[in-house]
Amino acid sequence: MTLIRLIAVALGFGFAFGAMGANTATPAWKRGIEHQRQADLGDGTFLNPVLAGDRPDPSVLKDGDDYYLTLSSFTAYPGLPVWHSRDLINWQPIGHAITKNVGSIWAPDLVKHQGRYYIYFPARVGGTESPRRSNFVVWADDIRGPWSEPIDIGLPGHIDPGHAVGEDGKRYLFLSAGDYVQLADDGLSTVGEVKHVYDGWRYPESWDVEGYAQEGPKITFRNGWYYMITAVGGTAGPPTGHMVIVARSRSIHGPWENAPNNPVVRTTSRDQYWWSRGHATLVEDAAGQWWMIYHGYEHGFWTLGRQALLDPIEWTEDGWFVAKGGDLSQPLRKPAGEALSPHGMALSDDFRNGKLGPQWAFYDPAPDESRRLTFGNGVMTLQGKGTAPRDSSPLGVIAGDLAYQFEVEMEVEPGAQGGAILFYNDRLYAGVGSNGEQFVMHRYGLERPGTLAPSAKGGRLWLRVKHDRHIVTIHTSPDGKTWTKYPVQMEVSGYHHNVAGGFLALKPSLYAAGEGKVHFRNFRYRALD
Repeated sequence: MTLIRLIAVALGFGFAFGAMGANTATPAWKRGIEHQRQADLGDGTFLNPVLAGDRPDPSVLKDGDDYYLTLSSFTAYPGLPVWHSRDLINWQPIGHAITKNVGSIWAPDLVKHQGRYYIYFPARVGGTESPRRSNFVVWADDIRGPWSEPIDIGLPGHIDPGHAVGEDGKRYLFLSAGDYVQLADDGLSTVGEVKHVYDGWRYPESWDVEGYAQEGPKITFRNGWYYMITAVGGTAGPPTGHMVIVARSRSIHGPWENAPNNPVVRTTSRDQYWWSRGHATLVEDAAGQWWMIYHGYEHGFWTLGRQALLDPIEWTEDGWFVAKGGDLSQPLRKPAGEALSPHGMALSDDFRNGKLGPQWAFYDPAPDESRRLTFGNGVMTLQGKGTAPRDSSPLGVIAGDLAYQFEVEMEVEPGAQGGAILFYNDRLYAGVGSNGEQFVMHRYGLERPGTLAPSAKGGRLWLRVKHDRHIVTIHTSPDGKTWTKYPVQMEVSGYHHNVAGGFLALKPSLYAAGEGKVHFRNFRYRALD
């Protein structure tokens, strides 16, 4: 098929409902748990994102009638969350694959080989100034765990390992920059030297991109061809930077031929609803329809992080494929399959389960971080650490809504300080805390003490944080009934990667600092229209 024919197919195929041109009007999602937005519209169609909020680098595995997915968790632990679906649209969490902090985790690959599950992933420690990188694997005989301890397989100069099995039956890891290396038969170590096999595809110099950054190789075998799906252009920076690139080969060892219609996905204008779309995995549904799952930033909402998007593809007569979802701003027909349960999970927590709920994760925790936690009678007690949110490893949840509020009851022991904040990283956060005597305002990642009203002293305080499309409003209460608006509001649209680095998201979070303990009750989250 010629390039002209490929473009014609891409433009003419009516897979999506409505026009697929530039569209920045806010789509109308259906609402689910806690009024959170959900993709399934209930009429046979869905509206992206399929996993809202900070769900970057999604890797999906088809396992019989089931689909499993993991994604980058960066500095959040427990990490490598595992999700389950029967229709690629409605997802439920089933656990985490790692608790030991090995650094900032990104771009994993979830695979099954000879009955065993593996997740390959890179991790970085040491920050951005002098980072130390390596690659790891965890494995399990049951997707729900238990998972092994992380095994360091090295390859410090590479990221984004993608697993493949060659025509020789041997296992391989494809890596950033077009390299690959053989794995041992058990998949837990490498064999031989890293080799270069693919030079990538170059975009026009005139395009606005962050940088070339050939990354995220994922290998799919179909009809005698190995397809390598990669990302170039950088995952942040300009909205038009990230993209999906395809190459194929008859042999796992190459040579690799670039698709004539590269890039198969790219945000072409900042006016489109989804920015920086890229880093794809291919998956086939129960009816034989193929899809790409990848990530993108929502127009104007870098603060939510990169969200998981589902895009239908169509195979062409000559064995390439084209994307059919346009800019993903309109509803699309659902994949085959039936939802088993309502999508997502509640972020609210009454702390009565006696353990940390699946919605929570520490920011960059110490090895013994969980020792700070105790539970009893609907109370989560958190031992103080550090002096402020920046060094206290806050507990956060991933919000996927454009507007929401959360509130919590908090009792602060002498010597401690606690609060409810929106936390990006140790350099950028906003909200309000209290030491039982004074308010502490957090803004721009800095602290500014305030004064509590006399009725609020005594260590018990209710906090409510409303985050409505980047505007943050805080209310406090001495009894959970009478609320007082905090005199300072904040604008947080700049609390994101392009300002502070890290590829993270702004998360509703709780923290405890100082020498004493902070007792939390009845954390409640609700999305707003």
